[in-house]
Amino acid sequence: MLKFKNGALDFVTIGKENLSQVKRNYSKAKLYEEIIQNREGQITHGGALVVRTGHAQERSHRDRFIVKDDISEKKVCWGPKINELEPSYYETFINRLLSYMQNKNVYVQNCHVCADTEYQIPIRIVTETAWHSLFVRNMFFPIYNQQDPEKYEPAFTVIHVPSFQSIPEVDGTNSQTTVIVNMSHKIVIICGSSYSGNIRQAVFTMVNYLLPDEIFPMRCAASMSFSGDVALFMGREGTGKTTLAIDSQSIFIGDHTHGWGKNGIFNVENGVYAMVLDNNEEDFPEISECIHKFGTLLENVSINLESRDIDLSDGDLTMNTRASFVNKCLLNSSNKENYPHPKNLFLLTCDAYGVLPPIARLSPEQTMFGFLSSFTTEFVKTATGDIAPSFKVCFGDSSLTYPPHIYAERLRKKIQENNVSCWLINTGWSGKKFGEADRFPIKYSRAAIQAVMSGDLDEIEFETDPVFRFQIPKVCPGIPKELLNPRNHTDNIGEYELRANRLVSEFIKDFSQFEDQLPDDLKGIFKNILPIEDMYDFSELGFSM
Repeated sequence: MLKFKNGALDFVTIGKENLSQVKRNYSKAKLYEEIIQNREGQITHGGALVVRTGHAQERSHRDRFIVKDDISEKKVCWGPKINELEPSYYETFINRLLSYMQNKNVYVQNCHVCADTEYQIPIRIVTETAWHSLFVRNMFFPIYNQQDPEKYEPAFTVIHVPSFQSIPEVDGTNSQTTVIVNMSHKIVIICGSSYSGNIRQAVFTMVNYLLPDEIFPMRCAASMSFSGDVALFMGREGTGKTTLAIDSQSIFIGDHTHGWGKNGIFNVENGVYAMVLDNNEEDFPEISECIHKFGTLLENVSINLESRDIDLSDGDLTMNTRASFVNKCLLNSSNKENYPHPKNLFLLTCDAYGVLPPIARLSPEQTMFGFLSSFTTEFVKTATGDIAPSFKVCFGDSSLTYPPHIYAERLRKKIQENNVSCWLINTGWSGKKFGEADRFPIKYSRAAIQAVMSGDLDEIEFETDPVFRFQIPKVCPGIPKELLNPRNHTDNIGEYELRANRLVSEFIKDFSQFEDQLPDDLKGIFKNILPIEDMYDFSELGFSM
């Protein structure tokens, strides 16, 4: 029978009655010993740990469920992309889970999220394996020297049991891998997946619900110039937000999630969870140094079991190889409670179609549109084993408390109130598409960021793109002039224009899902952002990207 305390499941009592041993708040060194003893990973020659996530190597949106009850009914922006789970299915599921955990050992980390003490949220994360407990200790703020951990009352609990599998016909789920959020019970359960990114996403989901309305929660990286100017980097995985925020020319603030309030921004997390496929010391010196440090977790990275050398160029297991380490591993990191309001905001994309420029200036309204669409290219393996680009859009389809356009409007308000300059950074292909040229060098993207943050573009002349209507600088220090406008270095301008207009049509098609939710004033704003009236009819042309 389930036991409750203050409205939440009483895991202390449940643990005493059901579990064999609770290994609470183990340090990194102690977790290393457990990982080796349990044969969960291998130590590299530099002192990091290599682990495997098995078949689940990334998050699956179709396997995330929210239990529909009185609280979630009011808090969740329900829609066709939100999977709801009936309470009866949840009760069956959690009772099966507790039976499965009888007489097993678990690892518990009591920690908190949000560096700003005014908004700190206490959390508890229960894991089946020691290496996931180390991941938690890397990513969030541990509580040291806790006097009476059994009296600790978290705002919510995450339970991660990858060896337990859901039964779709019994539990009302879609597969053996499942993430279930129950807001009434203040719990997130993850089963059937060892991918640690699910833990991170579970925490961000709950934090998103629990932070007060005055705080704007953001998925972004952040850095600060040595003169104190803060920059935000918003973008999907693979666009380079962590890479560009970690730079010897700036102070690193955080990797993935931040809150933006009346006094500025603050870190939600305490660690970095970076993609490391093809990472090299020349382009990524700061991350490369952290990869070899004690305490760093390397997910699905290739290792030579004799020499214990790692091969970051090997993507046979997955292209989503990862490194997890604490922020303070980086020499230029900062651990302050909060930071000033940002001066610059960068929307990042990896455009495989070669249409977007390496840098462009955006209006607040264009930034709203870009925030909602969040276009980038997802690379997938085809049946022949080749890598192909796939159009991926819609930042706004996450499980958020409010309709997506509300978040976009809050972002615009923050931008206008704090006079934030907004920019598009394309880290993919420009002029020529994927397969016809190499990806844009990271040194040029860094040069674009540095030019903005140093003020070198303040007096530069810009030209307006006729299709996307953003402004492209005619000169940017560190980037060859002929590369700034993709129209100037494409081999076939007619074919380029078709690609550009097709990309606009994809934006418009994607954005139509928000149209019924938008108030009339926003409909008028967004209608003027892209040249809908000048679009080609691609169904008649038979054109395909």
